[in-house]
Amino acid sequence: MVTVQLQDGYDVVVIGGGAAGLSGALMLARMRRSVVVVDAGQPRNGPAEGVHGLLARDGTPPGELLERGRAEVRGYGGTVVHGEVTAAVRDADGFVVRLGDRSVRARRLLVTTGLVDELPEIAGLRQRWGRDVIHCPYCHGWEVRDQAIGVLGTGPMAVHQALLFRQLSDDVTYFSHTTPPTAEQSEELHARGIRMVDGEVTALEIVDDRLAGVRLSDGTVVPREVATVGSRMVARANFLAALGLRPTEHPAGVGEYIPTDTTGRTDVPGVWAAGNITDLTAQVGAAAAAGAAAAAQINADLVAEQTRRAVAAYREPFSAETEAQLSTALMGDRRHGM
Repeated sequence: MVTVQLQDGYDVVVIGGGAAGLSGALMLARMRRSVVVVDAGQPRNGPAEGVHGLLARDGTPPGELLERGRAEVRGYGGTVVHGEVTAAVRDADGFVVRLGDRSVRARRLLVTTGLVDELPEIAGLRQRWGRDVIHCPYCHGWEVRDQAIGVLGTGPMAVHQALLFRQLSDDVTYFSHTTPPTAEQSEELHARGIRMVDGEVTALEIVDDRLAGVRLSDGTVVPREVATVGSRMVARANFLAALGLRPTEHPAGVGEYIPTDTTGRTDVPGVWAAGNITDLTAQVGAAAAAGAAAAAQINADLVAEQTRRAVAAYREPFSAETEAQLSTALMGDRRHGM
């Protein structure tokens, strides 16, 4: 792979080359900001066949969507490089971002590294992830409509997930696994016609490269065509530790995220975050919108800084000139005995 020559410094370094990062970089490049996107090439939705719920691009393969995004960023003068950020530290003029044996300086940072899905240890589950093991009804629900769906109880949102998938199929089974429903939840599941199966899930049964069923610890196999599971979602943010930014447990108990305000600004001045690193459930469209919105805030922040410096520079020579004129006038007054 060709190594891209980096500049000494950029207005903004975007860490993460997914929808949020590329959308933010596009916005910044169009505002004539010097911007570089550092892309580790590990998109969360890589296993999926297509991106869904994205207006005018529904069904586009994830890789194709990202390649179009990179081309658009480059078309406006932005830079996209392949690499993984190992650390980001503050220096006198902003930040230093380290990429292995290289480093680059930035006035501002936009962090869009997304998250990692931590899946339960169930045989066959990881291998089918993004295929016939899914998690989001809005991302993949239409594609599995009317199929036999099994919802694995692996977290606090599992019953809610079962109720959502019931909108898409009449044949939904809830496997209690590690998250048995409460009495109230059991009533809801019964009322919606969702079958409940107790017992620990130990494996997925695969036949001819397709999901065929869910195996319980007692050996029972319940036929299913699709399995849904809520992962524990953990922000990719270890490289931010030197800046004092660490993931926080999400209030819903579904993972860890980097908190921001409504503009994407983090607790560290000069650092913004967008996409799944701060909004664990954001789909591609929402992540892209958040990246663009954060980029606009970053540009406004840079404009404000530039304006403050320009005003200071404007005042400085004016003050010196005024002082010199006053000094000359005073000397003239003394010569004339005033």
